Amino acid sequence: PEIARSEDVDQLVDLLGLLFAQEAEFAPDAQKQSRALRQILADASLGRVYVARDAGRVVGMCSLLYTVSTAEGGKAAWLEDLIVRPESRGRGIGRMLLKHAIGQAHADGLGRITLLSDADNERAHALYRKLGFTDSPMRTMRLWLR
Repeated sequence: PEIARSEDVDQLVDLLGLLFAQEAEFAPDAQKQSRALRQILADASLGRVYVARDAGRVVGMCSLLYTVSTAEGGKAAWLEDLIVRPESRGRGIGRMLLKHAIGQAHADGLGRITLLSDADNERAHALYRKLGFTDSPMRTMRLWLR
Protein backbone atom coordinates (compact mmCIF):
# COMPACT_ATOMS: atom_id res chain seq x y z
CA PRO A 1 0.00 0.00 0.00
CA GLU A 2 0.96 3.60 -0.52
CA ILE A 3 -0.46 7.02 0.23
CA ALA A 4 -3.00 8.17 -2.35
CA ARG A 5 -2.08 11.03 -4.68
CA SER A 6 -4.25 13.84 -6.03
CA GLU A 7 -4.34 12.14 -9.44
CA ASP A 8 -6.07 9.17 -7.77
CA VAL A 9 -9.15 11.18 -6.74
CA ASP A 10 -11.40 10.05 -9.62
CA GLN A 11 -10.62 6.38 -8.91
CA LEU A 12 -11.15 6.93 -5.18
CA VAL A 13 -14.50 8.59 -5.85
CA ASP A 14 -15.49 5.51 -7.87
CA LEU A 15 -14.53 3.26 -4.95
CA LEU A 16 -16.47 5.40 -2.48
CA GLY A 17 -19.46 5.19 -4.82
CA LEU A 18 -19.31 1.40 -4.46
CA LEU A 19 -18.96 1.68 -0.68
CA PHE A 20 -21.78 4.15 -0.14
CA ALA A 21 -24.10 2.25 -2.47
CA GLN A 22 -23.91 -0.72 -0.10
CA GLU A 23 -24.15 1.22 3.18
CA ALA A 24 -27.46 1.75 4.93
CA GLU A 25 -27.02 5.40 5.93
CA PHE A 26 -25.08 6.95 3.05
CA ALA A 27 -25.49 7.47 -0.67
CA PRO A 28 -22.85 8.18 -3.30
CA ASP A 29 -22.31 11.85 -4.13
CA ALA A 30 -19.27 12.26 -6.37
CA GLN A 31 -18.99 16.00 -5.69
CA LYS A 32 -18.95 15.52 -1.92
CA GLN A 33 -16.56 12.62 -2.07
CA SER A 34 -14.18 14.47 -4.41
CA ARG A 35 -14.22 17.58 -2.22
CA ALA A 36 -13.47 15.60 0.95
CA LEU A 37 -10.73 13.52 -0.65
CA ARG A 38 -9.01 16.62 -2.02
CA GLN A 39 -9.07 18.18 1.47
CA ILE A 40 -7.52 15.10 3.06
CA LEU A 41 -4.86 14.71 0.38
CA ALA A 42 -3.93 18.39 0.60
CA ASP A 43 -3.48 18.41 4.39
CA ALA A 44 -1.66 15.48 5.99
CA SER A 45 -2.73 16.66 9.45
CA LEU A 46 -6.30 15.58 8.58
CA GLY A 47 -5.42 11.97 7.87
CA ARG A 48 -4.16 9.51 5.29
CA VAL A 49 -5.74 7.65 2.42
CA TYR A 50 -3.88 4.44 1.62
CA VAL A 51 -4.36 2.68 -1.70
CA ALA A 52 -3.61 -0.70 -3.22
CA ARG A 53 -2.86 -0.83 -6.93
CA ASP A 54 -2.97 -3.54 -9.53
CA ALA A 55 -1.25 -2.69 -12.83
CA GLY A 56 -1.38 0.99 -11.87
CA ARG A 57 -5.14 1.00 -11.18
CA VAL A 58 -6.42 1.70 -7.67
CA VAL A 59 -8.24 -1.46 -6.57
CA GLY A 60 -8.68 -0.66 -2.88
CA MET A 61 -8.51 2.13 -0.36
CA CYS A 62 -8.41 2.66 3.39
CA SER A 63 -8.81 6.07 5.03
CA LEU A 64 -7.68 7.09 8.50
CA LEU A 65 -8.89 10.48 9.72
CA TYR A 66 -7.17 12.02 12.73
CA THR A 67 -8.63 13.51 15.87
CA VAL A 68 -7.46 14.18 19.41
CA SER A 69 -8.85 11.91 22.09
CA THR A 70 -9.13 13.19 25.63
CA ALA A 71 -9.58 9.56 26.74
CA GLU A 72 -6.31 8.56 25.10
CA GLY A 73 -4.51 11.79 25.93
CA GLY A 74 -3.47 12.40 22.35
CA LYS A 75 -3.95 11.63 18.71
CA ALA A 76 -6.42 8.95 17.62
CA ALA A 77 -8.00 8.03 14.31
CA TRP A 78 -11.27 7.08 12.70
CA LEU A 79 -11.11 4.34 10.11
CA GLU A 80 -13.40 6.12 7.70
CA ASP A 81 -13.38 4.01 4.52
CA LEU A 82 -12.22 0.53 3.61
CA ILE A 83 -13.28 -0.74 0.21
CA VAL A 84 -11.90 -3.09 -2.42
CA ARG A 85 -13.25 -3.34 -5.97
CA PRO A 86 -15.57 -6.36 -6.23
CA GLU A 87 -13.47 -8.04 -8.92
CA SER A 88 -10.39 -7.75 -6.69
CA ARG A 89 -11.92 -9.16 -3.52
CA GLY A 90 -10.84 -12.45 -2.01
CA ARG A 91 -7.14 -11.74 -2.61
CA GLY A 92 -6.32 -10.26 0.80
CA ILE A 93 -6.22 -6.64 -0.40
CA GLY A 94 -8.56 -5.35 2.30
CA ARG A 95 -6.58 -7.16 4.98
CA MET A 96 -3.31 -5.78 3.57
CA LEU A 97 -4.67 -2.21 3.51
CA LEU A 98 -6.05 -2.47 7.03
CA LYS A 99 -2.85 -3.99 8.42
CA HIS A 100 -0.85 -1.22 6.76
CA ALA A 101 -3.09 1.49 8.22
CA ILE A 102 -2.86 -0.07 11.69
CA GLY A 103 0.92 -0.29 11.42
CA GLN A 104 1.20 3.33 10.33
CA ALA A 105 -1.10 4.47 13.12
CA HIS A 106 0.99 2.55 15.64
CA ALA A 107 4.23 3.98 14.23
CA ASP A 108 2.76 7.49 14.41
CA GLY A 109 1.94 7.00 18.10
CA LEU A 110 -1.84 7.03 17.81
CA GLY A 111 -3.67 5.76 20.86
CA ARG A 112 -6.70 4.21 19.17
CA ILE A 113 -8.47 3.54 15.89
CA THR A 114 -12.27 3.60 15.95
CA LEU A 115 -14.57 2.54 13.15
CA LEU A 116 -18.23 2.30 12.32
CA SER A 117 -19.63 -0.51 10.22
CA ASP A 118 -23.09 -1.48 9.08
CA ALA A 119 -24.54 -3.83 11.69
CA ASP A 120 -25.19 -6.59 9.13
CA ASN A 121 -21.74 -6.49 7.47
CA GLU A 122 -20.46 -9.68 9.06
CA ARG A 123 -17.72 -10.20 6.47
CA ALA A 124 -16.15 -6.86 7.41
CA HIS A 125 -16.63 -7.51 11.13
CA ALA A 126 -14.78 -10.80 10.84
CA LEU A 127 -11.82 -9.05 9.19
CA TYR A 128 -11.77 -6.30 11.80
CA ARG A 129 -11.84 -8.83 14.63
CA LYS A 130 -9.02 -10.88 13.07
CA LEU A 131 -6.87 -7.76 13.17
CA GLY A 132 -7.63 -6.93 16.80
CA PHE A 133 -10.70 -4.70 16.73
CA THR A 134 -13.26 -5.46 19.42
CA ASP A 135 -16.94 -4.67 19.72
CA SER A 136 -17.69 -1.54 21.71
CA PRO A 137 -20.51 -1.14 24.20
CA MET A 138 -20.85 2.47 23.01
CA ARG A 139 -23.80 3.39 20.82
CA THR A 140 -23.59 5.39 17.61
CA MET A 141 -25.76 8.50 17.40
CA ARG A 142 -25.84 11.18 14.69
CA LEU A 143 -26.99 14.73 14.26
CA TRP A 144 -27.20 15.64 10.58
CA LEU A 145 -26.40 19.32 10.09
CA ARG A 146 -27.05 19.50 6.36
